[in-house]
Amino acid sequence: MHSLVKLITLTFFTIFLAACSSSGSKTDHSSRYSMRHDAAPLRVPTELEMQDAVVVPVTKSASAGRPYSVLGKNYTPMLDETGYSEEGIASWYGRKFHGYHTSNGEVYDMFAMTAAHKTLPLPSFVKVTNTSNGKSVIVRVNDRGPFHDDRLIDLSYAAAYKLGYYHHGTAKVKLEAVTMADSTARQSYIQVAAGSTLKNIEALAYTLRQQYQLPTNIVEKDAIYRLRLGPIKDAEQAQQVLEKLKLDQFQNAFLLYSQ
Repeated sequence: MHSLVKLITLTFFTIFLAACSSSGSKTDHSSRYSMRHDAAPLRVPTELEMQDAVVVPVTKSASAGRPYSVLGKNYTPMLDETGYSEEGIASWYGRKFHGYHTSNGEVYDMFAMTAAHKTLPLPSFVKVTNTSNGKSVIVRVNDRGPFHDDRLIDLSYAAAYKLGYYHHGTAKVKLEAVTMADSTARQSYIQVAAGSTLKNIEALAYTLRQQYQLPTNIVEKDAIYRLRLGPIKDAEQAQQVLEKLKLDQFQNAFLLYSQ
């Protein structure tokens, strides 16, 4: 009887250890992810998902600002990204990391405009320009990496898609930090609605001009008319107008920045 109990106990303990080793912890990178190799998502990003990250006031993560070591190399994060500019190679990460926590505790979304960088403060914002085609995007840096000698930044799949290098895996890019001081100097637009009937969009534009006392403009592309409010020079006002629009009937309204 004792031998049977011992055997059952030993078997349970072995199964328990096996379960722990297979599930892994959030800091155990060898067993953390359910996929062995990274892959692209099963769909392309939507137009809304490919809009620039909106630069907002943020509180820097104290824990993500401490010096750290990875693969035998030491890294010291910046205290302030103001004036930062650098050129190098960008890569991207997708399904393998989707849904897992980033270095500052946010959840990685491969369709959000985010990025990983070894030393920029978390979170911070950078403008990334693909030097081969001139396309650019603003991303929110909320993760650490990529830990390869020849890589400068890891972008979300959506950001890489917008920059036009998702098929190639990497691209030569230029990074420029974007702070609140930079963003307030830019004019904002709010895309309110889109439709295929110009008459309806023009009628809505008239109503919104009267209601918000702001200029409107209509942009046509692929037979779709997009109605935008603006430009709005004050970033705080733009955010307030956006929130008011969302409380009304325009839940899909979003901010755009003039380049």
